[in-house]
Amino acid sequence: MEETTPILAVRNLAVSYKTRKRIVDAVRDVSFEIWRGENLGLVGESGCGKSTVAYSIVNFLGANGFIRHGEIQFKGKSLRNRSEDELRQMRGAEISMVYQEPMSALNPTMRIQDQMAETLMTHRGLSKKDAYDQVLEALKRVYMPDAEGTMSRYPHQLSGGQQQRVLIAMALLNNPSLLIMDEPTTALDVTVEAAVLDLIAELQAQYQTATLYISHNMGVVARVSHKVAVMYAGEIVELAEAREIFYRPLHPYTMGLMRCLPDVDAPKGSRRLVPIPGRVPSPHQLPQGCIFSPRCEFAQELCFQEHPSSEEVQAKHFVRCWRAEEWVTAPVVSECLEEEIEPCPERWDENPPNLLTLENVRVYYPVPFQTVGGYLGLEKRRYVRAADGIDFALQRGRTLGIVGESGCGKSTVARAIVGLEPLSDGKIEFVGLDISLPVHRRSLEVIQQMQMVFQDPNSVLNPSYCVGDQIAFSLRRFRTVSKDQIQDEVIRLLRAVKLDESYYYRMPRQLSGGEKQRIGIARAIASHPALLICDEPVSALDVSVQAAILNLLLEIQNSQKTTMILISHDLSAVRFFSDDVAVMYLGKIVEIGPCESIYTPPHHPYTAALLAAVPRPNPDLKVSHVRLSGRVPSAIQPPSGCRFHTRCPFKIGEICETEQPPQRELGGGHRIVCHLSIEELYRITP
Repeated sequence: MEETTPILAVRNLAVSYKTRKRIVDAVRDVSFEIWRGENLGLVGESGCGKSTVAYSIVNFLGANGFIRHGEIQFKGKSLRNRSEDELRQMRGAEISMVYQEPMSALNPTMRIQDQMAETLMTHRGLSKKDAYDQVLEALKRVYMPDAEGTMSRYPHQLSGGQQQRVLIAMALLNNPSLLIMDEPTTALDVTVEAAVLDLIAELQAQYQTATLYISHNMGVVARVSHKVAVMYAGEIVELAEAREIFYRPLHPYTMGLMRCLPDVDAPKGSRRLVPIPGRVPSPHQLPQGCIFSPRCEFAQELCFQEHPSSEEVQAKHFVRCWRAEEWVTAPVVSECLEEEIEPCPERWDENPPNLLTLENVRVYYPVPFQTVGGYLGLEKRRYVRAADGIDFALQRGRTLGIVGESGCGKSTVARAIVGLEPLSDGKIEFVGLDISLPVHRRSLEVIQQMQMVFQDPNSVLNPSYCVGDQIAFSLRRFRTVSKDQIQDEVIRLLRAVKLDESYYYRMPRQLSGGEKQRIGIARAIASHPALLICDEPVSALDVSVQAAILNLLLEIQNSQKTTMILISHDLSAVRFFSDDVAVMYLGKIVEIGPCESIYTPPHHPYTAALLAAVPRPNPDLKVSHVRLSGRVPSAIQPPSGCRFHTRCPFKIGEICETEQPPQRELGGGHRIVCHLSIEELYRITP
């Protein structure tokens, strides 16, 4: 029978927060519907109000938040003015939510089985034994490895992907009619993300659950969503079927989000990312007229004066833009989304020398002694083999991308290069000098020539000093310029990272995440280094800020001829930015070579799985089934033979378990470490 009532209907929703000075309108005039078995993707930059919409549905707005006006209907009945007891009965039974940070939603003092069983015992009155049986089935349903063992563990004993699976299993225990997912895969590796997205699609098809999926990743939204709502500064600016949004966007903000995405299929130098200028306005400082007009390249005089309403421009395609009718037929839309070709930067040497060389580099971390046979005094020293025999050479002026899942040793290699981790064995050469020493034993000249941009800028910026003084400290330390030129040089560096001189006296707390990362880059390039190592510099940033940072790093490399190492789990960013790529797994490099060779067959099975897992902004793309089972094994006791054999979908037999795989040379510096023949490697296509 055809459904006549949507599972969730939001009408003209406005959410406000009380502050000491004023009432701030965080969400205004938001309307959408989600039907049974349908997935609505809600996208936009940080601060656009996506999570506020989700929390308003389940009434988690906090003591100072309230719904100013509008209506939220669940199965045709209003959720407003319900008592807390009614909402408590509904939450977890008919409406479930999966949060972005699983550790904030899981009780660290309770075992997994107890906190999951609590949901069934509270809402369905099951006995503890029956609840435990259903918890075990739920964990198996989300493909939890060692489901029986997981039940008796605490949250901190699980990986991030396993914690997220526990949350999804808990949310689905009572077969809810509505599932709200707030950035459920943001902090996960690309392989775990792919498995979670597969799981969401499978469970949605099986149980016909209505889903609100919140994300800033357009590729993820294209993968799971039937409809997409694009949100900006508290308003939905475009709402349509997923294919319409991705193939024919009609709002300039949606077009801008598309142009910020690096393409995993586009080689370095073939496409330029176009970041959206400016930033999302604060809810209490909204511009007059169209709220996107200050950042819109197509804004006209009317856009700055009058606020547009949401209009149905085409069938079921709603747009909040004064010029929406023009975009339906105007060629400017296709021009906006067209790839912009930039010539590759000229090399100053046809065959540049090696700037950095690693030979058999090993970094082992000792762990507490383990008693042997239960007797005191018989103890065995164990080590975490974080980097276990790393070999590569990086030519001057090139960029090396290092990719792999969390725990594979990427950051350990970077920290060993800059001297923050002591080597257990091996040798590192930099411009012909042996630098296999901790940073405190290196010369000031070597430190000056080798700088690092860290993943979290908050960990390297001193909250007590203005950013100008922190950049100036590097200039004084390395005597890059004379004392009377320091302030002018700081201003030049700020402008180099697309910030003006007004930022000189700002404190770190007054900056956004993207601005903090730019300050970190400015401080790193202040010494004019020959080698810049970037450890996940854009992983926690919005797509527009990501595009700006990647463009900035590329511009720095081209203008200053800087050699770079980019560590990332985002293969799209690595493809956009890198000349060479090294794929790491459990402390070893399994494939290395020029970027064009890594992204085209032949592939190492692990590389193929990483490429297959990359979410692409194409709702019609067929999902690859090159998936990895299980988790990365312990680096304390890595598997014998090929370390990847426990998860490899192309394992050929006992040889993979007992013998170290050979290194296969494929020409042009492309090397694959695998037992499979070259002909078989060519047949692996993600």
